[in-house]
Amino acid sequence: MKKLLLPLCFIFYFFGFAQAQDSCSLRISLLTCAPGEELYSTFGHTALRVQDTSLGTDYIFNYGTFEFGPDFYTKFIRGKLLYFLSVEDFNDFIYEYKMQNRSIKEQVLQLSCREKQRLYSSLQTNAQQQNRNYKYDFLFDNCTTRAGEIVIQSADSSAGFKNILPADRPGFRNLIHSYLNAGHQYWSKLGIDILLGVKLDRTVTNREAMFLPDYLLKGFDSANLGRQPLVTHTDTILKISSPTIRKSFFTPAIVFSLLLVAIVVISIVQSNWAKAVMRVFDFLFFFTLGLSGLLLLFMWFGTDHKVCQNNYNLLWALPTHVVLAFFVHTAKSWVEKYFAGVFWLSLALAAAWFFLPQQMNNALIPVLLLIIFRSWHLSKNLLYAGKRN
Repeated sequence: MKKLLLPLCFIFYFFGFAQAQDSCSLRISLLTCAPGEELYSTFGHTALRVQDTSLGTDYIFNYGTFEFGPDFYTKFIRGKLLYFLSVEDFNDFIYEYKMQNRSIKEQVLQLSCREKQRLYSSLQTNAQQQNRNYKYDFLFDNCTTRAGEIVIQSADSSAGFKNILPADRPGFRNLIHSYLNAGHQYWSKLGIDILLGVKLDRTVTNREAMFLPDYLLKGFDSANLGRQPLVTHTDTILKISSPTIRKSFFTPAIVFSLLLVAIVVISIVQSNWAKAVMRVFDFLFFFTLGLSGLLLLFMWFGTDHKVCQNNYNLLWALPTHVVLAFFVHTAKSWVEKYFAGVFWLSLALAAAWFFLPQQMNNALIPVLLLIIFRSWHLSKNLLYAGKRN
């Protein structure tokens, strides 16, 4: 009997030792934070949580940090704003999101001890002053993509992801719209649709969709490392009911439609005050369109925002309007020819509106109709009454 117990004790000791060698005090999880009310938080947020039970530490590694300096807006507009990886205490992180009324979901990662140590070491290295900065790219290199990639790169086995997209695969713009519509951010949606060009309409791949926190959460839920799931379980560690966001009546579509109706009515009125109003309006309207076009050109050629390139909004926001606005009511044939060209270009754009490679914001349709109406009015002497001197 003693001879039998001896090898059994050895076997239990061996397996116990092997298990102790494979276990460690680290627990690593992916945190997905719900969208907030402000534009910068509309799409949610992602961070990594690392707990070390041997040291009693509980840290959050956050790739979504930036410094608000005097040159913040200049760098942001030019696409040169640097984000960095910051480290903060878990309790401070939770308190911040409580104040913002934003829920947090936690996915505990099923990694071996070696993989956890490799991941933790990589995070500590990236958090060092000389390594922490990176140039932020909303679609391809943001706080969510960085968190996802560092987890995958730290694993011994390659990750396999199941499809998380519908059969009719959306483009980047469609995914962004779903969040902006849910948050009733219609003016922000208009601004994004105007500034960002045709590249935003490219169909996303399964992995590319994970630039958004909710989609990275879905991706990790479906992922395997080798034969085992990447996530052991998912918990809601901060549950807060989403606040009711009031929908404003004055959406871009309504405001621009009211403006269109008002201008058409005033244009029909045959009185001196109406003519004076239209002279001022035509100058301000076309000058604003021209400034918008110059901004689009600057975002295309003067910044590092590649997604601002090849922007079809330049077909209605012609930069030349900046100059022609000063001659809008000058009785010259070349002015009338210019607005005749604007009329036909705008008419062609209206016919092709829903067939362009770039999805245009439909709230701009009243603006386009206003361009057509006013450019026709400004060119009608040339079109119907012959040339002027």
